[in-house]
Amino acid sequence: MQTLQGTAPERDTVSAHKPVRRRAARRKRLRAALEAYSLLAPSVIGFALFLITPIVVVVVLSFYEWNFLSSPEFVGLQNYRELGGDERAMQSIGNTFYYVLLNIPVQTVLALLLALGLNAKIKARNAFRVVYVLPWMAMPVALGVIWRWVFDPVNGALNRFLAVFGVDGGAWLTDSTWAMPVIASVNVWQYTGYTMLFFLAGLQAVPGQLYEAASVDGASKTYQFFKITLPLLKPAMLFVLITSVIGSFQVFDTIHVMTAGGPAGSTATLNYQIYLESFTQRNAGYASMLAVVLFAVIAAITLLQVLFFRKRTVYDFS
Repeated sequence: MQTLQGTAPERDTVSAHKPVRRRAARRKRLRAALEAYSLLAPSVIGFALFLITPIVVVVVLSFYEWNFLSSPEFVGLQNYRELGGDERAMQSIGNTFYYVLLNIPVQTVLALLLALGLNAKIKARNAFRVVYVLPWMAMPVALGVIWRWVFDPVNGALNRFLAVFGVDGGAWLTDSTWAMPVIASVNVWQYTGYTMLFFLAGLQAVPGQLYEAASVDGASKTYQFFKITLPLLKPAMLFVLITSVIGSFQVFDTIHVMTAGGPAGSTATLNYQIYLESFTQRNAGYASMLAVVLFAVIAAITLLQVLFFRKRTVYDFS
């Protein structure tokens, strides 16, 4: 029995070593945790200071009335109650949705078509990829200045070009019918190439064996696109739609440079209205309320997109 179980002094020695090993293991885990948290600390602190804190401040400020000069005055839900009767704010909300509906479908379809074309084995396709992405790399303000000149009704390049063929160009940026479609077309031109990159990455991740098997079975190219390509592109589609919609709801630079919200407020989006309320009307509380509304709209639409794609997205191609 002593041989199998050990003598009493040996058992005491083993028992005495167990707490020491446990303390050493705890110190090792604590040291590893401290190292991990120290590495995460800069990002966490930056996230808290520059994202979470401003959001909290804006939400709190939306319950106040403040003109940047006097002390903030608590007004409760008054700013939110005034929203329904504010024609300019309601127009800006409608303009925002109109811009998104003009921008997102066209940009997404064009980006997908470009990705399909550049995914094929064509000459100089890498050069074409670079060319299509170049507009995204330019500053929106600089592009806005250039495009404002292009669409100028008197000296603009577009109307001069149309005049060569005897066509009278329109007042593109001073006509409430054309102003928003023109701005949407500029943003489509700028961001389509960037969006195309994500579709291109998704296309290159689709296994070629699937197309080979479909071809052997006699499937047409159209059938392969709708039954293989499009379903397996849904992860890329989800990312593209979420980021593009969020960016479209926050459009500001192009509008500010090209139309300044005109004519008659027809291009003043909600984000631009926030700017006007803050720095023109000096109504920080009301502007904060509009920012909260914009945040809620973006969050709701993003959630709907995630829920829609959740059971329709394929991530495993094996």
